[in-house]
Amino acid sequence: MLKNIMLTIAYDGTCYHGWQRQENALSVQQVVEEACEKLFGCHIKIIGAGRTDAKVHALGQVATLQVATSIPIERIPYALNTYLPEDIVIQQAKEQPMEFHPRYDAINKTYRYQILNAPFAIPQWRNYTTFVSYPLNVDRMSQAGKYFCGTHDFVGFCSTGSHVITTIRTIFDFQVTFQDRIITLEVKGNGFLYNMVRIIAGTLIEVGKGKINPFDIPSIIQSKDRKKAGPTAPPQGLTLIKIEYGKTLTH
Repeated sequence: MLKNIMLTIAYDGTCYHGWQRQENALSVQQVVEEACEKLFGCHIKIIGAGRTDAKVHALGQVATLQVATSIPIERIPYALNTYLPEDIVIQQAKEQPMEFHPRYDAINKTYRYQILNAPFAIPQWRNYTTFVSYPLNVDRMSQAGKYFCGTHDFVGFCSTGSHVITTIRTIFDFQVTFQDRIITLEVKGNGFLYNMVRIIAGTLIEVGKGKINPFDIPSIIQSKDRKKAGPTAPPQGLTLIKIEYGKTLTH
């Protein structure tokens, strides 16, 4: 009997050209699909909850595959991980109803963006943070972050090339913290536009430098003008932390 299996996947995106399968570059999706085909002995197509760009990481990416298998669901991560490289690890597998869709059934996503704010770069952090040597005002960044909360049209915080029905999104929570030279931005919302979190991060870096006033954030959002927001921050500081579903579809 065909089963709809939901996988929770963690990966280091440094060596991959994003999540989505591509013709001329290695993606996380391709590597996971190839591992699934080795395990189950048939062609496998997995559907992800969302794309991540090249060099972006994930702790809780979600994807589904449909396959007829006698392998106990709870054993699938152990079996799949034997076919995967060290930078991609299946964290959990759960069976879901056949109509479950990892993208359309998601109710919120949480992303984390990390900035190394120090006089000199630290080599061990180069693949997981964005380095900014200029001293950033974390209090101003935190103040500015609160203005992103709520329901807004975030078209001014979206890169070109995005094809969506609406650019209106809701941000439920936005936290800015600082510890041991690392500034962490953590944002939870019902969905995010193409490069939205990275553009918000780039804007807050400008706030931290004093180039944008925290009180200007509402007018920048309302302007719907990409040019008024900050630059798109580099990808390696971004991690997809988790994706949440309704009570009947937990993971």
